[in-house]
Amino acid sequence: QEQLVESGGGLVQAGDSLRLSCAASGGTFSSHAMGWFRQTPGKERKFVAAISRSGRTIRYTDSVKGRFTMSRDNSKNTVYLQMNSLKPEDTAVYYCAADSRLVIVGSDYGPQDFASWGRGTQVTVSS
Repeated sequence: QEQLVESGGGLVQAGDSLRLSCAASGGTFSSHAMGWFRQTPGKERKFVAAISRSGRTIRYTDSVKGRFTMSRDNSKNTVYLQMNSLKPEDTAVYYCAADSRLVIVGSDYGPQDFASWGRGTQVTVSS
């Protein structure tokens, strides 16, 4: 299984940008579909974005379309989430996830679709 470490979170103001990174190790990164999820206290972990092994297919939840961009660099074993025009409702712990079997074709995924997880990075957006 992949070991995943997220970074790049922080405290920003509404309208600002952040770029999250997720570094993978321990497996064959290019053979894994990757995802970003977010979670707020007391609520379930929710899908944000997912990217195929090649990077050619990317899916987003509706609330981040046009503001967030997911990408991957297979030469660096890293996946990114560029977050622009941040809103207070984007405040959450953001988790990186990986799965070696998942094929990215649909528009929504759940935590059960991914086998490996990072520990998360906090993103706080003040109004």
